[in-house]
Amino acid sequence: MPDLILFILGAGLILFLCWLRERFTGFPAQRPQDYAKDGPVFDIRRHLNGPMSCDGVLYGPFGRVSSRFTARMQGSWQGNTGTLVENFCYDSGTEQRREWTLTSANDNTFKATAPDVIGTGEGVQMGSAIRLKYRIKLTESAGGHELDVTDWIYLLDNGSLVNRSQMRKFGIKVAELVATIRPEPV
Repeated sequence: MPDLILFILGAGLILFLCWLRERFTGFPAQRPQDYAKDGPVFDIRRHLNGPMSCDGVLYGPFGRVSSRFTARMQGSWQGNTGTLVENFCYDSGTEQRREWTLTSANDNTFKATAPDVIGTGEGVQMGSAIRLKYRIKLTESAGGHELDVTDWIYLLDNGSLVNRSQMRKFGIKVAELVATIRPEPV
């Protein structure tokens, strides 16, 4: 019996240490300030504007690719208010459209809404990166779950964007997305 107790305590300690490592050194530990001095400077009104193409993969909870996709995107702005329309084509043949409304403030923050987003997403742009946090309701065909999403989008020197997103339920990572977004010639 003492061996079983020691095993359970040891397993619990290992799980706790893994959680601590992920929480304080992994994806969730990033802060916008980490990128404040990096260039080029990401301005959503400029870099999420015009036609764009996107390629990406979605990873499931165990780190394996669960879906691949391409997307055509179109951003347009009137002052500090913009619309970003995304048209996704998944390898399953499924298509999805999302239309974001983005409102940029003068303090490096922005708000984001979309029909499948619950409430309003909160964004920060700093240096070469933006972070957007929001809650999303998946379609019924995808399970209908509500997930907490953190998007990090990094601006590269050539104007391309790399998007890394994690989706969590009850604080546990259930999916991750990695995509490259490229501006198209006008």
